Amino acid sequence: MTLFKTFNKQSFNIFQILFFLVGIVLCFSCNYVDFSKEKKISASSPNFIFILADDQGWNGTSVKMMHNEEGSKSDYFETPNLEQLAERGIRFSDAYASAPVCAPSRYSIQFGKTPARLSLIRVGMNTEHIDHEGFISIPKALKKINSKYRSAHFGKWGMGSNPSTLGYDECDGPTKNKDGNFNNNKSQWDNIFKKDPKNIFSITDRSIEFIESCEEENKPFYLQISHYAVHSNIESTEKNYVKLKNKPKGAQQKNHGFAAMTFDLDESLGILFKKIKELGIEDNTYIIYMSDNGSVPNIPGAKKYEKSYNYPLSRGKWDAFEGGIRVPLIVAGPGIKNGSESATPVSGSDLLPTIIDLAGNKTIKLTEIDGGSFAPILLNKNNDKIKRAVDGIFFHVPYKNGIALKKPHSAIRKGDYKLIKFQDEKSIFLYNLVKDKMEKFNLSSQIPEKAKELEHILDNYLINVSAPKWQDGITWKNTPLKEINSNY
Repeated sequence: MTLFKTFNKQSFNIFQILFFLVGIVLCFSCNYVDFSKEKKISASSPNFIFILADDQGWNGTSVKMMHNEEGSKSDYFETPNLEQLAERGIRFSDAYASAPVCAPSRYSIQFGKTPARLSLIRVGMNTEHIDHEGFISIPKALKKINSKYRSAHFGKWGMGSNPSTLGYDECDGPTKNKDGNFNNNKSQWDNIFKKDPKNIFSITDRSIEFIESCEEENKPFYLQISHYAVHSNIESTEKNYVKLKNKPKGAQQKNHGFAAMTFDLDESLGILFKKIKELGIEDNTYIIYMSDNGSVPNIPGAKKYEKSYNYPLSRGKWDAFEGGIRVPLIVAGPGIKNGSESATPVSGSDLLPTIIDLAGNKTIKLTEIDGGSFAPILLNKNNDKIKRAVDGIFFHVPYKNGIALKKPHSAIRKGDYKLIKFQDEKSIFLYNLVKDKMEKFNLSSQIPEKAKELEHILDNYLINVSAPKWQDGITWKNTPLKEINSNY
């Protein structure tokens, strides 16, 4: 009896061990099968969605871009989905477009180079001198890091060449403002109702189809959604126009149709964000929201700049004053602290190096670029320093613009200070932007050493990159490259 009990006990232990081992084998087998079919993209190859609004000012949303400045959000427009993005990401209170107009700003984003270096300073210039095929763009860089990356561009291109030349696998082609229903006459300020205003929702639909196809193929992606909104012509859905009908208008921002169009744009973000969550890729996707330049100063386009749509910033689109170049920038994604804010000045030219850092770059060495990576700021590893080839953010508007400031000018932002230099009369203006966002108080005579330092950096930079130089007769509409003397 004792022997039988001992045998049973030993047998039971042996069976337990065998059962345990078989379970482990089966478990590993199941895991192997599942991973081979449903393996998610590793954290080293995150997805990127870059949403670029058109002509949306720093305070053109209901997100408070600067915690201690009430005027850094709209006093009329509503963008609840963008507010949610900011709650789970970081806001940059001092973010800049690389130019106060679209084409040079968009070039800077793709290549990490300033418009001054690219000799592309306004809309409508010939771009044959730019090496569209040879320069490293965002999609080309990502494919060098991981050849599985897929890329797409939907919406307004606003550049020369074609998105496919820069490495985009899918695109709408070399689209321009007219493809977003811009007619450049007085009717552009008269709101009309459409089911798909400014192609907002059809662009979003194509974007979602692209995301779903990448998920089906188990490939990481870079998606750029370049909306035609909120550039004129003003269009909106009727339902959102009615929704805002009884809302009191703001002190500066008053246009009902523009508010409705802004709400439509935000509604499309909600559709996109919902799909990202449904697909389960929220934790492996960086979402970047930005504008290509500041807002027009007034709607309709009256030439009034005192307390414009961009107030408390000065002036607006077309000029390198704060209203023309400071823009909303919000980033959410893996490793980014919820509801955070950074006061470090960043620009569109910083996006290329930032994205490739987030993608796990180990080999790409960017040359002749002006941007620097702010990935350490996003990941809370460094809060205030960006390494750039030349320390500063540069702006170059060397022509007289009849619809804005009729003075050719260049500018540099470094630290708390910004210097603007007018090329025709050689005058300089120095501002402390932390204390004076309206750029009212010229400190060049009070702090001459700081003014001289920044002017020296600005002049040397423009010389080193062979920037186009203003000369008499060069205007907004007449800026052929061959007629511009680039010898400073």
